[in-house]
Amino acid sequence: MAKISKSYFEEEERAEVRINKYLSDSGMCSRREADRLVEEGKVLIDGVPAVMGSKVRYGQKVTIAGKEIEKDNHMVLIAFNKPKGIVCTTDRREPDNIIDFIQYGSRIFPIGRLDKDSEGLILLTNDGEIVNKILRAGNHHEKEYIVRVNKPVTMEFLLGMAGGVPILDTVTKPCTVEQLDKMSFRIVLTQGLNRQIRRMCEYFGYRVMSLQRIRIMNVNLGRLKVGTYRNLTEWEMEELNLMIKQSSNQPYADAEPDEEMMPAEGVVIPAKKPEKYLKKADRVSEKKPDRKNDRNTDYRRKYRVDEPKKAMKESGQKEAEVRSKKQWKKQDNSAAKTRIKGNGWTSKSSNAMRGGKRSGGYGRTKKQNP
Repeated sequence: MAKISKSYFEEEERAEVRINKYLSDSGMCSRREADRLVEEGKVLIDGVPAVMGSKVRYGQKVTIAGKEIEKDNHMVLIAFNKPKGIVCTTDRREPDNIIDFIQYGSRIFPIGRLDKDSEGLILLTNDGEIVNKILRAGNHHEKEYIVRVNKPVTMEFLLGMAGGVPILDTVTKPCTVEQLDKMSFRIVLTQGLNRQIRRMCEYFGYRVMSLQRIRIMNVNLGRLKVGTYRNLTEWEMEELNLMIKQSSNQPYADAEPDEEMMPAEGVVIPAKKPEKYLKKADRVSEKKPDRKNDRNTDYRRKYRVDEPKKAMKESGQKEAEVRSKKQWKKQDNSAAKTRIKGNGWTSKSSNAMRGGKRSGGYGRTKKQNP
């Protein structure tokens, strides 16, 4: 990814920013920590103590305990394949926090969350503006997951998941669900409630065995190895900028929903071979036809076992046996014959085959004169 500034995703560069955002963009601390420093009177703007809501204009000098703070305009946006057991938090008191695991080198924070027991794609950045634009449910940005459950998936379950599920005192938005095999499915969400997929499955009596996020908007997990990260490509950055250009930073409760972008009803995509995943009791029990004895099938033509050809095959085998016996006998006779020696003796087997008589010596016969 080419080096870009944080203003890349902003419609226009702001002339002034809030003090907490200024400190957060500098990479020194989070906005919450910045507010605490301001309340303690440790932050000065051009030598004047800052207050909550103070804004910093271009060219002004910001110091904390006598140390000048410069805003970092370099943009960081990476895709990380989170393994199971890692917690998506910047709190260093958590031993399995995602920041210590990655060890990027500069201050970054995750865009959203992914459960500790889940794995897959999560984005991290140092720009708070892009975080709000991606996470707001009112912006209807898609996130795709592969889920495996503890028992076979049914059509009723898929329809219920796609149509909306009552959890956390609300009803989930309609979504797209596709069955992949007997025990797993793919789901595309446009909102991110706490443990949403797991709670939706529990509502129908299912338990999630594994959950992997494979896509966030236009960014795909691809072949990124577990526990590694990569920078977004220039093409991904350009398309992402177009997708969030009209997105809002205000909370979902205050945002006006876009009726055209909201799906009217859920979409269910069944498996390519649904009969393969049915239980044995649900399958139609039919007696398999006897293809070998059924003349209405093409089994005979395919495997060439018609009765006349079968008889010819058996007779051919007998002829081959007779032919092999004759050939063996012929070879044995030729091997038994030897040349007549100078002393008039021949081999026993050769003379015996000619009808000769044994006349002395072990295995020898006298040559018979005509």
